[in-house]
Amino acid sequence: MSDRPSSEAVFRTSLLEEADGEGSNPTANPTMGEIISTRFSRRGFLKGSLAVSAIASTVGPVALLSAEKARAANGSAFSFTEVEAGVDPHHHVAEGYDADVLLRWGDPLFPDSPAFDPTKQSAEAQRRQFGYNNDYVGFIPLDGSAEHGLLVVNHEYTNEHLMFPGIVSVAEGKLKMAPADSKRVDIEMAAHGGTIVEIRKVGGKWQVVKDGKLNRRITSTTDMVLTGPVAGHERVKTSADPTGSKVIGTLNNCAGGVTPWGTYIMAEENFHGYFSGKLPEGHKEAANYKRYGVPEGAYEWARFYDRFDLAKEPNEPNRFGWIVEVDVRDPNSVPKKRTALGRTKHEGAESIVAKDGRVVFYLGDDERFDYVYKFVTAGKFNAADRAANMDLLDQGTLYVAKFAADGTFAWLPLIHGEGPLTAANGFNSQADVLIETRRAGDLIGATKMDRPEDIQPNGVNGKVYVMLTNNSRRKADQTDAANPRAANAFGHIIEIAEADGDFAATTGKWEVLLKCGDPSVAAVGASFSTETTKNGWFGMPDNCAVDAAGRLWVATDGNNPKDTGRTDGLWAVDVDGEARATSKLFFRVPVGAELCGPLFTPDDKSAFVAVQHPGDGGTDWAPFGRPSYYEDLSTRWPDFKNDMPVRPAVVVITKKDGGKIGV
Repeated sequence: MSDRPSSEAVFRTSLLEEADGEGSNPTANPTMGEIISTRFSRRGFLKGSLAVSAIASTVGPVALLSAEKARAANGSAFSFTEVEAGVDPHHHVAEGYDADVLLRWGDPLFPDSPAFDPTKQSAEAQRRQFGYNNDYVGFIPLDGSAEHGLLVVNHEYTNEHLMFPGIVSVAEGKLKMAPADSKRVDIEMAAHGGTIVEIRKVGGKWQVVKDGKLNRRITSTTDMVLTGPVAGHERVKTSADPTGSKVIGTLNNCAGGVTPWGTYIMAEENFHGYFSGKLPEGHKEAANYKRYGVPEGAYEWARFYDRFDLAKEPNEPNRFGWIVEVDVRDPNSVPKKRTALGRTKHEGAESIVAKDGRVVFYLGDDERFDYVYKFVTAGKFNAADRAANMDLLDQGTLYVAKFAADGTFAWLPLIHGEGPLTAANGFNSQADVLIETRRAGDLIGATKMDRPEDIQPNGVNGKVYVMLTNNSRRKADQTDAANPRAANAFGHIIEIAEADGDFAATTGKWEVLLKCGDPSVAAVGASFSTETTKNGWFGMPDNCAVDAAGRLWVATDGNNPKDTGRTDGLWAVDVDGEARATSKLFFRVPVGAELCGPLFTPDDKSAFVAVQHPGDGGTDWAPFGRPSYYEDLSTRWPDFKNDMPVRPAVVVITKKDGGKIGV
């Protein structure tokens, strides 16, 4: 059981925000902040000492920008009227566009799905309905059409206080949540996982095809198999699975990906929050689990299911934290946890085909001071034979990034027997290296990053974009004049260029594309173009997308309205030419929500975004007056519009004239 009483007024969102970055890396490996500092001090990016306490907040952003960053926005790749940043209970999209809710939590996915009723929820119903807190969104065309395909969506986690009416009470001015019961837990478990659903554009509007033969829900109780080097290993065997090859379900699927051969990738992130209890004294997995923060105990599932209790099933956590591949063309296929890609708190797994035909996957480990990875398949992609690609992810090389102060970097292979990855350090096989991917990265000297989230390769300009969301735990002694961002609240974006434009290369160059935050506050040290407006800056880059034209779009998570005066949203960011580092706000979410996705159809005429937990964290916005929990928001705002996704939802954006997005 969790050491945290279920009745405490600490709700799931705050627990998972902490879980996103406990910072369990104990090594002395250099942080990315230190490397940025060293590199830019060598380049003379900013001269002299920049004492934050001595700078008035009225000093403009030019004082913090090098000449190369102070570029005009002439030649921008984007042409739309910018949305005004702000806070309210609705979503807003740029003028000339429609933003329509396509799917909400609880919406029916099959002809026999029950209608959603928040007062009469059941696990059986939820397994036939759209899941909760949609994060990753992918699109897989059917029959080669950009207007007909499969939408694949991850359901990351559940917010009980927003899902279940009546479980929150107020006593002596404090909010308390009722202890979980088995029915509630079963509903939560059914709301996790993913959705595969056929959609079609009809008359310019997207529709769900409820009788689609490929429609499917995947949950935390769906049967799965382990494949690759870890399958069958002693460290993944349990009483329910003495073979070490079968797993029940997938958890905390954050971002993800779609492979070149059209399969759906689900990335397991904060799996540690689902485990409670204590390992037997002196258990061999103790150090391994400490590195991953297991057990965190944010969920109470161990009260009802022994597999989440470390005292009863000490190996179960080793069966989570993997990349899961789903064959969407076969609704009866068994999802596969592809262990060759390593075990971390995976944000996503975006891929691209390298020059020689091998496939490269970029992987972020979303925790403060953890690492950036990539996986290169041993085999080559065969565009003419889908079946030949179906097990490509079982063999290949996993690398971790080491960034140097001179603007170069190296991908260090995580291979058993090489360097420190030997039996002397507890790695007796490649399976051990993959189960303890983080420790392997520690020993090999990888660079500590500021919460690596989505990583997107750009097939148009050959670059790769790494979203680093924040690191509030970076200490002052890790900064200097060139990088004055202790307690980095706003994050930054790294742009990397693989050697010779080859995504499978093992070396390359890097630079900071953006240091995020409000550029009008000198102490923040943001580096947006001076043409970026007061609406155009953002903080906490999380998910991102590169559209068919090679343009970068960035979604955010964590813009606290109380501190920033704005909600999260989707920003268009120029990465080339004179407009480089210019950003414009295209879409913003309702108060309390974060924006996930985004995803563009192959013709760039539709964009899908995922809106998670709208209405949460109400104390950050005065009209709520208290932390929010489940309610009918129309009673609070009589003019409430149906365009606000009160429930977590996927929103589809199209241009009113039918043209391409952002043009």
